[in-house]
Amino acid sequence: MPIKTATFFISSQKISQCPKPSLPEYAFIGRSNVGKSSLINMLCDVKDLAKTSSTPGKTRLINHFLINNSWYLVDLPGYGYAKLSKSVKEKWQKMIEDFLNYRENLMSIFVLVDSRHEPQKIDLQFIEWLGNSQLPFSIVFTKTDKISPGQLAKNISIYKTELGKQWEELPPFFYTSAKDTMGKEEIIKYIEESLKLFIAPIK
Repeated sequence: MPIKTATFFISSQKISQCPKPSLPEYAFIGRSNVGKSSLINMLCDVKDLAKTSSTPGKTRLINHFLINNSWYLVDLPGYGYAKLSKSVKEKWQKMIEDFLNYRENLMSIFVLVDSRHEPQKIDLQFIEWLGNSQLPFSIVFTKTDKISPGQLAKNISIYKTELGKQWEELPPFFYTSAKDTMGKEEIIKYIEESLKLFIAPIK
């Protein structure tokens, strides 16, 4: 399934402002500065589709991108940005939780983690919350070009061991690099297979 068209659709502050749930959605989320915008641009093969920034916390809204006029890629705000006020953090958390819990057309969540680091507490907590909420998700390791193959294998092994303490079955894993397009084909194929399962919500 080649991505032929990818266009910005809408930014929303809350779930009620999001598009009608008539098309399947795939959400991308991760800690601030994990490389989410770069990954989205790489997947869609559109430079600056999602705005990249060296400043964490750049994404502050729910951003919908219409792909092939048939499904939405959703760029969610990053979690764990320490420089935000408590009230803003709580607002972000509610916005994210409402979206993930109540969007009827949400097919899957891609949780981005930085492959250069061993499991971070905040990532593990978020992954556990997704599991407890019975939400479908997979884990995407980013920035694999910035780490040696040996260290990458070690970090992934640690992740699998850590998750294995809580999970009988691990979620799907993807290994990506926005620089050399590693993982693009695998993620697009995963989405393509999932699209076949979509049933539009009853109006």
